Amino acid sequence: MRSISRREFLHDSALLAALAGAGIGSPSVAAERAAAKKGQVNDQLRVAVIGVNGRGKDHVKGLAGKHNCLVTVICDADSAVIGGAMKLAEKQQNKLPKFEQDIRKVVEDKDIDIVTIATPNHWHALAAIWAMQNGKDVYVEKPVSHNVSEGRRIVEVARKTGRICQAGTQSRSSSGLKEAMEFLHEGKLGKIKLARGLCYKPRGSIGKVSGPQPIPPSCDYDLWCGPAPKAPLMRRRLHYDWHWIWDTGNGDLGNQGIHEMDKARWGLNKQELAKSVFSVGGRYGYLDDGQTANTQICVFDYGDCELIFEVRGLLTKGLLGARIGNIWYGTDGYMVCTSYKEATAFTPKGEVIKKFNGSEDHYGNFIKAVRSRKVEDLNADILEGHLSSALCHLGNISYRLGDEQPFGQTPQAFAKDKDAGETFERMEQHLKDNKIDLSTVKCRIGRKLTVEPAKEIFVDDKEANTLLTREYRKGFEVPTKV
Repeated sequence: MRSISRREFLHDSALLAALAGAGIGSPSVAAERAAAKKGQVNDQLRVAVIGVNGRGKDHVKGLAGKHNCLVTVICDADSAVIGGAMKLAEKQQNKLPKFEQDIRKVVEDKDIDIVTIATPNHWHALAAIWAMQNGKDVYVEKPVSHNVSEGRRIVEVARKTGRICQAGTQSRSSSGLKEAMEFLHEGKLGKIKLARGLCYKPRGSIGKVSGPQPIPPSCDYDLWCGPAPKAPLMRRRLHYDWHWIWDTGNGDLGNQGIHEMDKARWGLNKQELAKSVFSVGGRYGYLDDGQTANTQICVFDYGDCELIFEVRGLLTKGLLGARIGNIWYGTDGYMVCTSYKEATAFTPKGEVIKKFNGSEDHYGNFIKAVRSRKVEDLNADILEGHLSSALCHLGNISYRLGDEQPFGQTPQAFAKDKDAGETFERMEQHLKDNKIDLSTVKCRIGRKLTVEPAKEIFVDDKEANTLLTREYRKGFEVPTKV
């Protein structure tokens, strides 16, 4: 989404001020609440959308004027990015929301029923927790957390407060994929021994700077940083490229990849973390300010089955027709998912058994649960979002604790794992196909980590366990206990 120009922003700001002064566009919410209690508004839900420079605009599209919802507040730390969301909301509901820059005022607003969160990853957990502690129901984008510990805290707060909290993994609301998952869980392809998640999504260089960059004057940088360190901006763009910086993002594993991680775990029918994790990879093809891997393999061992995840940010061919999707391998066939709503089951010889296709409204499902007050009505309850997000975090922890080693032999942890070894060989060939001379680059070989799923901690690894959480800035602490 493009940022509006200074002229457009000043025009829109003047318009907002004029409308507010005239009592238009920001009407008395208290008066409307009183009308609602008299039955004149019929259970209208008031929504605040926090973070609108990306997915937040889709939140506006999915809720403004729909499902008897009214978007009353648009919140973003950068006032220059709100124009598109404001105009879209006004167009869909014939009423202009008010703008609020400070998230703390939004979550404390007693006239808001629902908060949706599409901020950078480092804000997801704290925003959700604050909102639920203040009596709001929450829709939070993926990954639901920036680290494992704070994801569990969201779940605990949701359960303690009785709030409805939906994760933004919209594949969970796909009628086609729900049918496909039932097909797998019923054993139609036999025992599923391996699930693959694929995030083959080209990502170019974000460039390299020689020193701190200026913060946009329209942005309250202290609020933008929130729980993360308030460090100098050491990249060209403040927005979006935070995905590739550890303090604020989780790489493509926790960006696009979380969707495929969630589907992979869903297909395996696992409701806990894996017993161990091992990750390898690197950032290849360019030298820039990005810190996260653009080429990565994560292997998760569940004991009776395995989940292997692949990230490729350079140009690549697909695998069995999938690029951003999944493959499940059973004893009696396999299934390939190529989108958020489609999947096809095959015999071992590659003959089509059955196709699945269909989608539903993920926002509509959330609102249904808000009205029913039943967590079981949610297609993507926060617990599902937490477990899948946590798998991404585990993979990144293994990767970050690794050592740089020359290419030339399969990592020892893959030596006795045929599927993992084959995946590593394909990764090497992928790099060669992109003209990467493997004799001049190294591979980060992650630490093999044993996990205690019930406690969501690593076994006998203090250094790894420190990465399950983070140091929070004063005033922006995610609670360690609920």
